[in-house]
Amino acid sequence: MSRQTRVLSASLGASLALALLGACTGHTDDDGSEKQRPGVSTGTVIGGTPKKGGTLTVLSDQDFAHLDPARNWVMPTMDFGSRLLYRTLTTFKSAPGKAGSEIVPDLATDLGRPSDGGRTWTFTLKPGLKYEDGTPIRAQDVKYNVERSFAPDLAGGPDYAQRYLAGAKGYTGPLQGKHLDSIRTPDDRTIVFRLRRPVAEFSYTVTLPTFSPVPASREKGVQYDLRPFSSGPYRIDTYERGKKLVLVRNPHWDPATDQVRKAYPDRIVVQQGLKRGQIDDRIIASSGADASAVEWSDMDPASIAKVLPRPEVKKRLAAERTGCTDMLALNTSRAPFDNLKLRQAMQYAVDKSAQVTANGGPALNDIATGYLPPSLTGVRRADFLYGRSATGDVEKARKLLAEGGRPSGFAATITVSTGDKTRAEALQQSLSRVGVRLRIQTVDPSVYYDTIGDTEHAPDMAISGWCPDYPSGSTFLPFVFDGRTIREKGNQGNVSQFRDKAVEKRMDEIAAMSDAGRANQAWIDLDPTIQRKSPAVPLLWPRKPLLAGDNIAGAFGHPVWTGQFDFAVLGLKDPAKSRG
Repeated sequence: MSRQTRVLSASLGASLALALLGACTGHTDDDGSEKQRPGVSTGTVIGGTPKKGGTLTVLSDQDFAHLDPARNWVMPTMDFGSRLLYRTLTTFKSAPGKAGSEIVPDLATDLGRPSDGGRTWTFTLKPGLKYEDGTPIRAQDVKYNVERSFAPDLAGGPDYAQRYLAGAKGYTGPLQGKHLDSIRTPDDRTIVFRLRRPVAEFSYTVTLPTFSPVPASREKGVQYDLRPFSSGPYRIDTYERGKKLVLVRNPHWDPATDQVRKAYPDRIVVQQGLKRGQIDDRIIASSGADASAVEWSDMDPASIAKVLPRPEVKKRLAAERTGCTDMLALNTSRAPFDNLKLRQAMQYAVDKSAQVTANGGPALNDIATGYLPPSLTGVRRADFLYGRSATGDVEKARKLLAEGGRPSGFAATITVSTGDKTRAEALQQSLSRVGVRLRIQTVDPSVYYDTIGDTEHAPDMAISGWCPDYPSGSTFLPFVFDGRTIREKGNQGNVSQFRDKAVEKRMDEIAAMSDAGRANQAWIDLDPTIQRKSPAVPLLWPRKPLLAGDNIAGAFGHPVWTGQFDFAVLGLKDPAKSRG
């Protein structure tokens, strides 16, 4: 998701430093002043330094969407895969706060060497890198995984390779024996990428799972999801989809080549298909194996009252900013939201304070006043295009509805995951104030984005969100609002199906800027331009509340992977007490 030495300009480095510093402080009031966040602390490590050994248990209400590194583009799952099962050319430091957003070499010896004005990037692999069976990791394997990310059958993963690599138009992957000329491997340890335009932050791009190795001999197509071949510290022992995943040590992972992963536990067990509230209760109680457990999904908002009043439990709660923006996506491809006035009416009709309450309260949420999160801007926007009131403005909403030809409102559908039903009900209530009659449809979290990503059958509204893959507006606004990214099936970011030629033209102009600092400011300036066209209502800048058991050590929410626990350094206080 969301994330300097070298190619990044000094101006961009300064802006990112401000953004990352802002991500670790208190919350901001409407007048721009900072306030101490109630109830939770951030930037701290729960439980001290782990000891080696034992079994770490992860309690989850869902299966992973994808573990195949070519398809893995859900932020917490990218954390899990990239920290435990596969390594990438570069990666993020393992640290809370702004230090965690710094990149370091991983498989590569350095952060890459740009040439040709940033259009060519060369990486050299470290010597002695091995897979789980002891065979060497080769540059050709990284090339192969990047190429397989183009295969239509392996859709859903990061598409930076498709966006950045030269000569990639029309390419459909290596399964038919065709390869990309824009990726060269002169020898087993050297890989060279030729890009269609300069990309100053390409060192950050190659932190994504797309840039991890997969040997062609291990290719299994869609079945690779079930058994990725490990280049990381753990390998898959058993995996029953939706039930249980067990990881054990990869004996050929060499910690001397890895400055980030500590691999404290001997074994990691992910129990899936549990209920969120029950997971919270088990970890709050921390009895038996649950003392050595962490939760995968956010703590249920209903559990806040069980945690904050109890200091001995609250100290085991991590609640880092996700770096993401939650939005109410409005389907602009058809009525009623092909009408600008009706879309703008929704900006005033939504009660954002009710969204805060439904999502766990002010301890875990800030009200979003723009699309770009503070991790990319450093501060809240000061313009408040649609008013300062957190509860909305019913009169202005009614006026816009009348101007749009719907003075009495209209009926609409909203699709949300089962965990967001309370938020949908809060929206239903606030929109009813202006005559919008909202029908709620819920789907399982594991298929939520597949459901709302089916453009032909997409609902009128959906609660959606986006998290930058690294600290640049280029990883946010184009994915959410560029009409050229819309896909008939598996439509990932532009849930609003928003198409606007002027916005697309400006995005292309910004992407072509060679000065990264100037481009960064241009993305920030584009935010209110898109807001005026209102393809989505910014709702929340949330935090990720996660509980750790009483025997957990080294736990903190990582600033890049939406505040998910950093599995690179997670472990146990006393391994002898663990079971599972």
